[in-house]
Amino acid sequence: MVDKIEDSYPDGTCAADYADSLPKEVRRLIREKKITGETSGMCSEYAQANLVVLPKELAFDFLLFTTKNPKACPILEVTNAGDRYLSEIADHADIAKDIPQYCIYENGELTGMYTDVSSFWREDLVSFLIGCSFSFEGELLKADIPVRQIEEHCNVPMYRTNIACKSAGVFHGNMVVSMRPIPYALVPKAVQVTGSMPKVHGAPVHIGDPKVIGIHDLAKPDFGDAVTIREGEVPVFWPCGVTPQAVVMASKPSFCITHAPGHMLVTDVKNINLKY
Repeated sequence: MVDKIEDSYPDGTCAADYADSLPKEVRRLIREKKITGETSGMCSEYAQANLVVLPKELAFDFLLFTTKNPKACPILEVTNAGDRYLSEIADHADIAKDIPQYCIYENGELTGMYTDVSSFWREDLVSFLIGCSFSFEGELLKADIPVRQIEEHCNVPMYRTNIACKSAGVFHGNMVVSMRPIPYALVPKAVQVTGSMPKVHGAPVHIGDPKVIGIHDLAKPDFGDAVTIREGEVPVFWPCGVTPQAVVMASKPSFCITHAPGHMLVTDVKNINLKY
């Protein structure tokens, strides 16, 4: 069993207290290990990104996997081998230090969680930054659609499903989804708002009965935290950027670095720039 890292924020704050902060300032606090917690609600005007880092020999297969599965794995940036610093979505962000928590996988097994992976960095590593549904949460809130995990100051619930991804090279596996309870009357608006942002997963992949997609207990998410579903609400499921982690567990590459679920890279890209 890998030891988990405690979520922490300065002076008793929570992620939502950084809704109006600038991404560069939040990344600085993360780099200094003053923030190690989940990032839902942070820098609400700006996009967030999932991370997958793989050896160069596997990079083409994974890039092909993302092109075949664009809803679960919408690419925002890919680095050259060995590059630790981003140039497109977050000015000079350090891939190894600017995310609150990381996971290390070896042969498909989670072997450790860290707040800094610079000691694992190698010149053959290629980084993939993948759009995150946290990016459309600010747009949902603007449309007066509630986002429950922000209200409850916790991580979004994420679930493995029976929805098969299209395989590519060595990579195969099923989709992971995130879930947000939405009032019935607001579901069409939620679909419209998120559907306009395909670079951060876009429209839901399923609405309603979770058993249809292989989820048997919403109170027991595979990743993240359970949230309250109130009377008059329906569970709505979006493709999730944790899908690559499930795929890594299934495909068992020799080495992989990812973000910890819910602990994202906050980018300099405004959400509005990710719309159609």
